[in-house]
Amino acid sequence: MPTLDLSELNIVVSILGAFIVVYGLVAVKIKGVWYLGEALPAVIIGMILGPIAAKFLDAKRWGSAAPDQQDAITLGVMRVMIGIQLVIAGYQLPARYIHIRYKELIVCLVPIMAMMWLATSVCVLATIPKVSLLATLVIGACVTSTDPILSQAVAKGPFADKYVSRPLREIISAEAGANDGFASPFLMLAVNLLRLTENRQPTLVERGRGVGDDTKDVGVALGNWAIETLIYIVLLAIVYGAVAGFCARMAVRFSLSKRWIDTESYLLFPTALALFIVGTCGALGTSDLLACFVAGCALNWDGEFLAETERRHDEVNSCIDVMLNFGGFMYVGIAIPWQDFNQPDTTGITYPRLFGLGLLVLLFRRVPSLLLTYKMMPNVVKDWKEAIFMGYFGPIGVGAVYYLQHTKLLFPREEAASAGERALLDAITPVVYFLVLFSILVHGLSIPILSGIYRYCNVRTITEDAVEIRRRSIYMPTPSNAFRGDQDTFIVYNRFFRPLVNLGTLPISRPRTRSDNDSISTVGEEDKKRERSVRISHVESSRGI
Repeated sequence: MPTLDLSELNIVVSILGAFIVVYGLVAVKIKGVWYLGEALPAVIIGMILGPIAAKFLDAKRWGSAAPDQQDAITLGVMRVMIGIQLVIAGYQLPARYIHIRYKELIVCLVPIMAMMWLATSVCVLATIPKVSLLATLVIGACVTSTDPILSQAVAKGPFADKYVSRPLREIISAEAGANDGFASPFLMLAVNLLRLTENRQPTLVERGRGVGDDTKDVGVALGNWAIETLIYIVLLAIVYGAVAGFCARMAVRFSLSKRWIDTESYLLFPTALALFIVGTCGALGTSDLLACFVAGCALNWDGEFLAETERRHDEVNSCIDVMLNFGGFMYVGIAIPWQDFNQPDTTGITYPRLFGLGLLVLLFRRVPSLLLTYKMMPNVVKDWKEAIFMGYFGPIGVGAVYYLQHTKLLFPREEAASAGERALLDAITPVVYFLVLFSILVHGLSIPILSGIYRYCNVRTITEDAVEIRRRSIYMPTPSNAFRGDQDTFIVYNRFFRPLVNLGTLPISRPRTRSDNDSISTVGEEDKKRERSVRISHVESSRGI
């Protein structure tokens, strides 16, 4: 006899599927007109349906419902989610990008990250009263890196297509991909120093990856940090990712030459490579995030992998990206520890202190460091306005949740922890989760507000680097910052991916008409001038002028 089966699996997949269906029906409005993306709506749905409100979704009830299983689930979800998207972000950069822009990346990964780490730690120290300086350095390290997923939305979204120059978009994307792995040295340095002051025995550490033996000798502690973190976690991850990406590129090239690989397998290759690297790096104990990004860059080192995905009209990886965003950020909304946001008697954490911390971090975590260093990167950050934009849009997201869960594994459980370690473990979860929530809300709403300001001030959209893309359906909306070429093409300006054709060869056949009003691009005199200038360039090139 049929019975109602309200198992956790049925509830989870039903809610996730319903959300994706409803979101997809108005996705063009949400992304292209309101500029909201996937993260903010998914987090809100997670909060509404999670254990604090409707109680439909609760990770503590999933699977065997074992005690403390939520931490393991969270770490696993974050690793897979971030790893796949870092490989995708790596291969979507231009060929040899990390080699061409190595000076700019060094600036972003060393002085800027160091200043971000120290500034964030000072903000935590100023607002959370009952944690030590070394504990604030641990917390600050967890939120130092810019989130690779939220940053990709800033670098590749419809707003960026219209208003953000390509060099700035590329460095934002590359920095976000690389600095998630480079946060490990700052975190492990703080962890080593904290454990040094606590004089802990190594047997008390459940998972000693990157911590090293405790000692009262600072020199030995720093030596352990250099060997285990800088060499084993960071350097090994870079080498492993580069070798894996190079071997994958050679294998794909050989398979293409033999016509052995089909379109589906080719387009799924980055996801498969990411899963392999996440699993093997987890087994080796090195940084899977850094290895995934390096592997993605190595996969497209000669530009051929990206070019072939363009020729095959890749929509697979963008769909995987969207699915991961939906599921991952909905999970973040479920996992937010609301009950820990008010601890006046233990850590001194209260809602006013957390809001103050969020504002301080927003103002001082990243913007000052970019204003101090942007002149060292003149090829990608042209002036102080772009420095402020790049500094402001350095969101905190799932990468911070990943480092939070990783950090909790480096310390003993509360019953075996010292007073200082207990204070850290009590404070780190609510602080990190609140900063993640604050960043998702603030940065998620900043783009729509900034877009309205730009429209009010009549800021011109970027009309450089036109590229022709194929229109695969009559129902396909006009991309952002684009207009219709002929019946089968769109002409897109400032596209994130490198153009494959020259401006003089674009087939411009007619001006925009009333039938183009379904476009999400701005319609007005500026578009008419733009189309006229492109036609003139086309005529001049055809005449040999």
